[in-house]
Amino acid sequence: MSFAPPKMTPKGLFRRTPPAMFPPVLGLMGLGIAWRRGVREFALPPDLAELFLGAVTLLAVFTLLAYVAKIVRRPGVVTEDLRILPGRAGLAAGVLVIYLVAAALAPYGIVALALFWLGVAVHLGFIVTVIYTLMTGPAEQRRVNPTWQLTFSGWIVGALAAQALGLVQPALAMFWVAFGATVGIWLASINQFAREKVPAPLRPLLAIHLAPAAVIGTVATGFDAVGIAQVMAGLAGLYALVLLASIRWLLAGGFSPLWGAFTFPATALAGCWLAQGGPWSMPGAVVLIAATLIVIPIAIQVFKLWAKGQLAMKTNAAIA
Repeated sequence: MSFAPPKMTPKGLFRRTPPAMFPPVLGLMGLGIAWRRGVREFALPPDLAELFLGAVTLLAVFTLLAYVAKIVRRPGVVTEDLRILPGRAGLAAGVLVIYLVAAALAPYGIVALALFWLGVAVHLGFIVTVIYTLMTGPAEQRRVNPTWQLTFSGWIVGALAAQALGLVQPALAMFWVAFGATVGIWLASINQFAREKVPAPLRPLLAIHLAPAAVIGTVATGFDAVGIAQVMAGLAGLYALVLLASIRWLLAGGFSPLWGAFTFPATALAGCWLAQGGPWSMPGAVVLIAATLIVIPIAIQVFKLWAKGQLAMKTNAAIA
């Protein structure tokens, strides 16, 4: 699907790197981290999970550098990409990818710590830029939408990385900021959903609301906050059932790059249930298998579009 009349991409490496590549990359990173937890449920060698996570980490670093190359050519492309929904969703996911790369590298040394604080700085700058773009853009851009979860509740992914690095106080601060933002966005979204219809092409984005609940549950487990963890694991599961029951409605618009929105929530749910342990372990293992079958094909399709030069045009990515 096209979001605007397509513009031809001029010659030059990474001049039109599309932010829409980041949601499936975020999903792949989440999948690798979930498999790091899940190998014990399948009695698999831990090296298999580390090998997969290493591969997707290299992919994540490549995509981040590809977008940085675009920014270096012309910094203004960031605000231009933020003016359209696929761009806002993609860039928000790209910021969270930095945190997950830090979490993936946590067992391997100080580079992970530097990446984490880089992620914090980029996230703060990104939020300021998003707020500026929303306030100076058309009024319709200021309507609450699921991508706000990635931007304003995305601190919970930072908390996950902070826990992996042993940074207790930053993790706790991020946890509560994300918790408040998540609940506020949920309430605003429920009110908006009751009054307005969601166009078919945008329905996949509704899956994003599942991710913060699942990651909050995972982080709460790390803090031994069992009550919050169990409630969030249950809420995430109930919402996943609602999404599953509405799958024909969600997919009515056909495949598009926005299907990347399904990837990270699926892996986050698997990671959350595996983190709970006990009776949650087997359902978590089942969801992990399902997430693997969802995330990898969607990522392949999105990256095929990027390789063919179609992803930027379909999502109207800015040109450097």
